[in-house]
Amino acid sequence: MTKEIKDQEALKKDVMARMKRIEGQVRGIQRMIEEGKECEDVLVQVRAVRSALRAATTQILRRYLLRCNERALQSADPGAQYEKLMKLISSFVDR
Repeated sequence: MTKEIKDQEALKKDVMARMKRIEGQVRGIQRMIEEGKECEDVLVQVRAVRSALRAATTQILRRYLLRCNERALQSADPGAQYEKLMKLISSFVDR
């Protein structure tokens, strides 16, 4: 198994663990709303989920970069692969 594949698998495992935690956080928020918890407390949890999603997004983009680079090196048209990458990354840049 190459280093790139090992790195991709490690990132995948990390992202899946993050997504499961985020899922639990979202369910917790739903419970808080159902139980009529204070809005401030709910918003604190929403902020935590947003932060967790940003961190997961970074890891997903990292995995994509590893895979995209691999594809670009193997592609007959690496320029097209990099253009696709640039479009994707630009869609995640906060405006």
